[in-house]
Amino acid sequence: MFHHPSHPEPTYPWQPPPPPPEPAPRRPSPHTPLGHHSDLRVLRGAYRRQRRVATLTALGYFVAFLVLSAFAPSLMTADLAPGLPAGLLLALLQLPVTGLAIVVYERTARRRVDPLAERIRALGEIDARRDARATRSREAGR
Repeated sequence: MFHHPSHPEPTYPWQPPPPPPEPAPRRPSPHTPLGHHSDLRVLRGAYRRQRRVATLTALGYFVAFLVLSAFAPSLMTADLAPGLPAGLLLALLQLPVTGLAIVVYERTARRRVDPLAERIRALGEIDARRDARATRSREAGR
């Protein structure tokens, strides 16, 4: 059966409704965005470095403790002081080392990652305001 393009094809209750029409393409902003992809790449790199340092600090110490426990039992059982074996002292030091990793993580976040994120956020807000002004001026010109 032939249907003319100006007449839609018949639909039946058991058929899914036709897909909605494609939205009109958005016109690109005449201004280049202030927050470039390179800024986000720098932020991701700083955050990645921060995570690695903190993780390797805490996990590295723990893995070193496990390796010493498995392969150097005589060192771990050696008394450093009467009634205080080296293994117990190293196990008790795990908590301060983890706390140190947290402190280093927070410090690097404040000094390196947070300023980058704040800069990108501020540039994004400027872009949003500029786009809003451009949209209002286009709508007013209609």
